[in-house]
Amino acid sequence: MVERPVGRAYLGTINAARIAAIQEVDMKATFGFRATMTAAPGRGDELVALLLTAVSDTGLVTNKDCVLYRVGRSASNPDVVHVTEGWTTKEAHAANFSSPRSQALIARLAPLVTGEAQYQDEVPVGGTLEAGAVALARSA
Repeated sequence: MVERPVGRAYLGTINAARIAAIQEVDMKATFGFRATMTAAPGRGDELVALLLTAVSDTGLVTNKDCVLYRVGRSASNPDVVHVTEGWTTKEAHAANFSSPRSQALIARLAPLVTGEAQYQDEVPVGGTLEAGAVALARSA
């Protein structure tokens, strides 16, 4: 059994064979983006923790149309946070983004972020899918 960390928290234990099966993934995303935001000084940990709630059992990206949701940070500035998302369609993302749960999360994020987030379009095409390990952890 292998423990898979996400941030500083462990999701649980997953069979190594199951992890190997998801390591190389052909992403089925036609729409994606990368957002970069800067937390208020010293609040990067709070911002990351709140963004990671989106992958909880009741989170936003339990949506089957979300094929990638990844939170990362700058190596040189822990208050700079990146979110990369991949969705099956632009319409699926728009529907999720306009949901009451998404809008509530955005409202909770706003006080943690300084300035405006920067967005870049990005369509994931393949690679390692850690989010798959998250889904497997839930089903294990």
